[in-house]
Amino acid sequence: MFTIGDFAAFGQVSARMLRHYDALGLLRPAVVDAATGYRFYSADQFSRLNRIVALKDLGLSLQQVAQIVDAKLSAEELCGMLRLRQAQLEDELARSAARLTSVEARLRLIEREGHMPTDDVVLKNIAPTRVAELSAISPSYDGADIGPVLQPLFGQLFERLGAAGLHPCGSPVAYYEDAENETIRVHAAVPVETGTAADVDITELPALNAATIVHQGDMMEADRSMQTLARWIEDNGYRSQGYAREVTVQFDPDNPANWVHEFQIAVTKPS
Repeated sequence: MFTIGDFAAFGQVSARMLRHYDALGLLRPAVVDAATGYRFYSADQFSRLNRIVALKDLGLSLQQVAQIVDAKLSAEELCGMLRLRQAQLEDELARSAARLTSVEARLRLIEREGHMPTDDVVLKNIAPTRVAELSAISPSYDGADIGPVLQPLFGQLFERLGAAGLHPCGSPVAYYEDAENETIRVHAAVPVETGTAADVDITELPALNAATIVHQGDMMEADRSMQTLARWIEDNGYRSQGYAREVTVQFDPDNPANWVHEFQIAVTKPS
């Protein structure tokens, strides 16, 4: 038998919490000394304590915990619940990390306001390009929504082209179109000269008179280059048309800081 202090230490909870569980009838001591009122616990009670703590960490109320523990879930059932919660927490953590990265990028953008030279913008005539592509729908044009859609598309595209023996002849291109209900159709494309491949669309990207800029670094900081483009377009009396194409110049799977993309956005001069 263990004193409440020893049982709490072995179970990695506080004695105060054990008293609270006792008061709620959630985890009664194995023995209470009639003379002193001291609580004593047995090693067999660690099983119930572990379930209580695990279920509480799932975000359940103590009342819900009591109902589930008393229902005597098997270890397999409880582990299944914990794995589900683990996956949810990992997803929340990833989303929080992405939001933090976005906030940091926006903060740097604000700090650069008034200090964003447009000298790096180049006006180009871009020729029509025959491409193989795949497309899918993104909930929005937000980078946090675009990335999880675009990256698998490129993986599938290159896999299908390889299976068909069709070789790219240029840099990968991502481009975007408005879809229904304010969603975005995301296109992952790569130039090809001839041939076809199963389950891959072959199309021609039209010629562009485009304002272009080379963006170096993580695409989470693309706003910096896009707003430089916008400033140049306005200062030079142009109007933009549609979304920018993103041409991959350099891709480092291990370090987004080494990425290089060229943004190309169609522009016209009002008559």
